[in-house]
Amino acid sequence: MKSIVIASGNEHKIEEFRAMFKPLGIEVIGMKECGEMEEVQETGATFAENAVIKAEYLMKKLNQPVISDDSGLEIDALNREPGVYSARYLGHDTSYELKNRTLVERMKDKTDRTCRFVCAIALARPGHPTRVFEGIVEGIVARQPEGGHGFGYDPIFYYPPLGRTLAQISEQEKNAISHRGKAMRKLMEFWQHEEVAD
Repeated sequence: MKSIVIASGNEHKIEEFRAMFKPLGIEVIGMKECGEMEEVQETGATFAENAVIKAEYLMKKLNQPVISDDSGLEIDALNREPGVYSARYLGHDTSYELKNRTLVERMKDKTDRTCRFVCAIALARPGHPTRVFEGIVEGIVARQPEGGHGFGYDPIFYYPPLGRTLAQISEQEKNAISHRGKAMRKLMEFWQHEEVAD
């Protein structure tokens, strides 16, 4: 397999996957490059279920390997919101600047500021069972958004071991510790084992 389709139209996410797959010599193709695809309804109750729904739908449409991730932010003091609704929180078209400001405001009087990013990556291949790889990174909700790197909720996700938010660190640093980076390394380990086994 020298190319794989990513079931996402999020350019930031696609670029992260491209950076991670590049050392393996694998081309990452964004979903939009495959022609018109209808939006898949994320009806799962977990990140893993949503990732599988998207990956299997596109795999069947294209009859080729697809990976899909579903990821989001869980804030303990807010009953793990926004959770699986992270992308849809306050509406799909709402800017992350507003989403982040809203969450910081909701957290202003909370003493428990623990949170985590969760990522589930599904690998769907014709003729093979779908596999799911998960990664988690624990953090704290920042008092205010900080940093200009990353995307989404990165500016309000403070990572204590580095003393900065994920939006204040480089892409290399983020990939080393992020939820998506951890899930990707599990996927790559499986991938390389499968390639050898084949």
